[in-house]
Amino acid sequence: MIKVDKKDENTFQVTVDENGSKSTYMVTVNDQYHRKLTGGILPKEELVKKSFEFLLERESKESILSKFDLRVISQYFPDYEGYVNIQH
Repeated sequence: MIKVDKKDENTFQVTVDENGSKSTYMVTVNDQYHRKLTGGILPKEELVKKSFEFLLERESKESILSKFDLRVISQYFPDYEGYVNIQH
C-alpha cells in the first residue's frame, strides 16, 4: 500500500506498507516538473503515487532514498518520465 500525504505545495510524505513493514519517505516535486510530466492534469499526489509504483516495480522499498526530488528518478531509471508522462 502506498499512502501520500501532502506537507506543503511541493513536499509529500510517502508511506509504503508491505505486509506490516512500513517505510517512510519525503519527496519533493516542483510545479515545472509536475507540468512537464502531467500537463497539470494529474494532481501532484497522484504523480508521486504513480512514481512510487514505478520504483517499487524495479527495486525494494528499502533501496529507495528516504528523501529525494522526483527529478532524480530519471537519473537512475531513464524510462521513468515516459512511464509517468500522461501527455504521450
